[in-house]
Amino acid sequence: MIIVKTISELQTARSGLPTPVGLVPTMGFLHAGHLSLVEQARAECKSVVVSIFVNPTQFAPTEDLESYPRDIDRDLALIETAGADLVWMPTPDIMYPPDFQTWVTVDAVTQPLEGAQRLEHFRGVTTIVAKLFNGVQPSKAYFGQKDAQQAVVIQQMAHDLNFQIEIEICPIIRESDGLALSSRNSYLNSDQRQAALILSQTLMTAKSAYESGESDAEAFRQLMLKTIATEPLAKCQYVSIADHLTLNELESVDQDGLFSMAVYIGKTRLIDNYLLRNGTWQTGRRLPQGFEKS
Repeated sequence: MIIVKTISELQTARSGLPTPVGLVPTMGFLHAGHLSLVEQARAECKSVVVSIFVNPTQFAPTEDLESYPRDIDRDLALIETAGADLVWMPTPDIMYPPDFQTWVTVDAVTQPLEGAQRLEHFRGVTTIVAKLFNGVQPSKAYFGQKDAQQAVVIQQMAHDLNFQIEIEICPIIRESDGLALSSRNSYLNSDQRQAALILSQTLMTAKSAYESGESDAEAFRQLMLKTIATEPLAKCQYVSIADHLTLNELESVDQDGLFSMAVYIGKTRLIDNYLLRNGTWQTGRRLPQGFEKS
C-alpha cells in the first residue's frame, strides 16, 4: 500500500493504478462503517484509494475540530487490511494554501436539516470533495448513508459539475443494539452510550407506525419528538420527514421518505436516519457477532 501527501506524489502514484479506481473519502479514526466502504470499493474496482483528511472548513468555530478523534497508525493498518492500494493524506496547507479563495457551493439541498444548523458546513464539504475528485480522478466514489444529506449534496454536485464519477451510497453499519457507527461515539461515556440508543429506537418507533398504517408526516414528527423526550440525557435538535431527493419536508408519507434527526447526548451531537424507498425500510447492516466495532 502506497502512502502519499503531496499533489505531485498523488499524481505519480495514481498514474500507475489499474482502472477503474474507487475513492473512499474519510476524516480518519476509522470504524467498521468506513471499512465497509473500502470493501465495497475493493469488490467493484481494480484499485482503491482512501483519503484521510480532517477538513477544517466543514467545522464551525464552536465545533470539535481540535478534539476530533485521530489515530493515523491504527487507520493505516485497518486500511491496508481492508485492501486499499493508495492512501492520500494531504495537509491543510496543501488543500487550502494561504491565497485560497475558491469555493464550491450547492444551493437548495444544503439549506435544510444539517445546513440549517451548521451554516458553512456544506460549503466546506463540497469544496473538499471536489478537490479530492480532481486529485484522484476516480471512476467511483463511496459514501455512507448515515450522512444522508451529505450523500444527496454530493450527488447533486457531481451531476451539476459533470463529474464523470459514479457516486455509490452504502448502507449504515450499526452495532448489534442498533447504534449507528460514528467516530463521535468515542466521546460517549457508558451512560451516554446507552442513552444514544434512543436515536435508533425512535426510528424503529416511526417504522412501526408506518407499518401500522400511519402516513401523516406531522404525526411521525410528533411521535419521534415524543420518543426522544423519554430519554433524559437526550436533547433533540431536529427531526425530519423529507423527500429523499429534494429534502423538502413531506406532508404525507407514501412509499418514499427520509426519516432523520440530530440529537445531543450530553455534549455529543449524533445523527441517524432510516430511508424508506419503494415501501421498504433501508435500516442498514448490523455488525456480525464478535466483529471489531471501532
